[in-house]
Amino acid sequence: MGSLSLSPLTRRISSSWLLHRHHHHHHCLYLSTFHSPRVICCSPPLQFNISFAPPKPKPKNPQNDAATTNGQQLFIPWIVRGEDGNFKLQSHPPARLIHALSHAKTQNPNPKKKKIANAVAEPKHSKATRRFYNQNFREPPQRLSKVLAAAGVASRRSSEELIFEGRVTVNGSVCNTPQTRVDPARDIIYVNGNRLPKKLPPKVYLALNKPKGYICSSGEKDFKSVTSLFDDYLKSWDKRNSGIPKPRLFTVGRLDVATTGLIIVTNDGDFAQQLSHPSSKLPKEYIASIDGEVNKRHLIAISSGTVIEGIQCIPDSVELLPRQPDMPRPRLRIVVHEGRNHEVRELVKNAGLEIYSLKRVRVGGFRLPSDLGLGKHVELKQGDLKSMGWES
Repeated sequence: MGSLSLSPLTRRISSSWLLHRHHHHHHCLYLSTFHSPRVICCSPPLQFNISFAPPKPKPKNPQNDAATTNGQQLFIPWIVRGEDGNFKLQSHPPARLIHALSHAKTQNPNPKKKKIANAVAEPKHSKATRRFYNQNFREPPQRLSKVLAAAGVASRRSSEELIFEGRVTVNGSVCNTPQTRVDPARDIIYVNGNRLPKKLPPKVYLALNKPKGYICSSGEKDFKSVTSLFDDYLKSWDKRNSGIPKPRLFTVGRLDVATTGLIIVTNDGDFAQQLSHPSSKLPKEYIASIDGEVNKRHLIAISSGTVIEGIQCIPDSVELLPRQPDMPRPRLRIVVHEGRNHEVRELVKNAGLEIYSLKRVRVGGFRLPSDLGLGKHVELKQGDLKSMGWES
């Protein structure tokens, strides 16, 4: 509320005062002047009490003003199918829609950001912790030829030939020394222009029931290789071991093309070297079916041994098995540990006998499972490896 004072006018003033009643019963004074006045004040002052109306507030949302017409709210109609099956108009959304919205699960607009936010940063270890891990758990650097063989590039001997030919580079430089110590996780190794993976395949140990007609090497074309029996196993490797390189499988020792039975297949060169070397003296048991009759003198002759490759080979034991109704030929159980080439066949031949069929049934403490079919394999467990004298 404010007050206004006007001085008295001594001469004629051509002016008019208009008092206009505005909104909300507030008074506003409007002065209109038609002639230029000359003012002299001599009459007593007039007092006016005038209140000014506050400015009309601007609408915050113009759409809300548009939604009202003549003081009435504008409703958005909903077209809903009634219980009678006919469509009808209503001013509120259907109840089932409100119920569905109340139970709807909100979706995360940025799932990737959420995963990154929830990711736990890898802890930083001290130098002493890393040194302790490297000394006690991390595998030490290995010979280059051994790393190539373990990665499945080629056999140990073939890998050495690749190195001698200058087809292997280590950290950008050609390496001609197979004994060079490398770490595939740190060193950059290329073979024939192809990068060697940082991760090496895991150690695989398999026992195969070798059928007749297969050889243990892969160089000859006249016969099928034993490794071809693992084609399906290697094809399904990526499904079972995603992101891990396939192993290069080879046999531990050899069985000739006509011999059946137990053969160990692996990609562990140290394991194969220990089991196949004669110094391990690992016993191997064979069952030999003989053409003709077997007498006591034959058993004595086999037990006496024979010379193979300049070395006297004597079997650990020789036994004539009892006759079986379904097996008309006599059978011999022969256990040897030398592991010489064709040792059992040479022992029987030296005794004046002829072998009809030969099957290996045991290596060390591991015996060929009786229910394992020809051409089938089984994975060896840790206990099976220990029974063959191997500690991983």
